[in-house]
Amino acid sequence: MLELRRYQGEDLVPCRGLWSELTEWHRTIYEDPTIGGSDPGKYFDEYLAKVGGENLWVAVRDGAVVGLAGLMGEGEEVEVEPVVVSAPHRGSGVGCMLVEEMVDEARKRGVKYMSVRPVARNLKALEFFANRGFVNVGHIELFMDLTGGSWRSGIRLFDRDYSY
Repeated sequence: MLELRRYQGEDLVPCRGLWSELTEWHRTIYEDPTIGGSDPGKYFDEYLAKVGGENLWVAVRDGAVVGLAGLMGEGEEVEVEPVVVSAPHRGSGVGCMLVEEMVDEARKRGVKYMSVRPVARNLKALEFFANRGFVNVGHIELFMDLTGGSWRSGIRLFDRDYSY
């Protein structure tokens, strides 16, 4: 059985683990083992200090934390950040339930606009969020790579080609 609940202090270690899983996924899709540094889980601590535990929810299955979602911001606009589901539990509805909980919470708070910012190469996340109604483009962030890194072609916006 799956339970969604607010973050509690005892969730720190498993949530650090989920953050590390997310970082590993980003390392894989960007083919860059340096993303997140040597201890990516520690960045969860910074995130927690920034948003506060009252803005985080966890998914618990059989006593283990298997998913994490948070709301950043206040007022009329919030961002869903992150949504992480442990690899063995992906595809089982955990992420859907977490996002539904974030939407419900945002409505309770009187939020007008919710955003998500998946990394451009995370095609699975883009599809996941689009299937949940995140289909309006509000901002576009462009990069200039001064390192000569490897980027993929394939995005076309407003009659112009971009890499991701």
